[in-house]
Amino acid sequence: MKTRVGFGFDVHRLVEGRELWLGGIRIDHSLGLLGHSDADVLIHALCDALLGAANMRDIGFHFPDTAGKYKGIDSKILLRKTVELVRGKGYSIGNADITVCAERPKLNPHIPAMQQCLAECMAIDPDDISIKATTTERLGFTGREEGISAYAVVLIEKP
Repeated sequence: MKTRVGFGFDVHRLVEGRELWLGGIRIDHSLGLLGHSDADVLIHALCDALLGAANMRDIGFHFPDTAGKYKGIDSKILLRKTVELVRGKGYSIGNADITVCAERPKLNPHIPAMQQCLAECMAIDPDDISIKATTTERLGFTGREEGISAYAVVLIEKP
């Protein structure tokens, strides 16, 4: 069995006039994330981790923000396509461990729904997806509520 680990990171600016999407679910908040797609930093970090583990470059390579067909796209679609790419190389997904850094809104109440949504997109057990939320103790751009970042680590395996 071949086992590989991948790491992903993403960050997007918080702005007025956009919906906030994290982990594939819409979260009620006065600000949303700015990006070419729906700017779901959690899913983008997860896609990068999966692609990195399979040595398939990154999300920008496969879904460039210069391509009009990805303008405003639901990041769950990008995750499903990423999973297809990784499985196409013969890998199965073992687990994912994700950390989201945001001062507000409080994310802990939304974590079970995020886990369920991601599990459905990836066709894996929700128990194989760990999501944690933290703040930066009001330090840096996250602490000033200028943006949200996410980190993801995944394990993939090939028989």
